[in-house]
Amino acid sequence: MFAPGDRVRVKDAWPEHQGPAHIRTPYYVRGVEGEVVRHLGDFANPEDLAFARPAAKVPLYHVRFRKDRIWPERKPDDEILIEIFGHWLERP
Repeated sequence: MFAPGDRVRVKDAWPEHQGPAHIRTPYYVRGVEGEVVRHLGDFANPEDLAFARPAAKVPLYHVRFRKDRIWPERKPDDEILIEIFGHWLERP
């Protein structure tokens, strides 16, 4: 579990290269560090639900990223907030 204010990195994983996959994590934040804003609750893993597999509940977080870590063209203090499931997050 992560708490608000925790620094996290999105795993630089590409399961869609190994065959059919349903991924809810945007490719442009894979490998990027951000900050947990809040825990949104625990939900059935949509990556399993998409294929009618049993789906364990996993935590979902709001994670804030500075846009300059993702895109070079940005304004000072630009941020982006993304919902990311906990199994995609790791400590940097």
